[in-house]
Amino acid sequence: MEVLPLLIVISLVLLAFAVWLFFRMSDSGQFDDVEGPARRILMDDDRPAIAPDASSQSDARSRQ
Repeated sequence: MEVLPLLIVISLVLLAFAVWLFFRMSDSGQFDDVEGPARRILMDDDRPAIAPDASSQSDARSRQ
């Protein structure tokens, strides 16, 4: 039972740190756009920007 006051103080310090960290991150804009990155992944365009050249494909086959 001697350790109980120490554990209470440690838990209150950890709680205060977690609350401080939450408010600091929310002030910095960490939680502003929670849906944007998820939608960006779903709407990703998997097609290459430039079509490969036909001559470069034949060169690659001749090297093998």
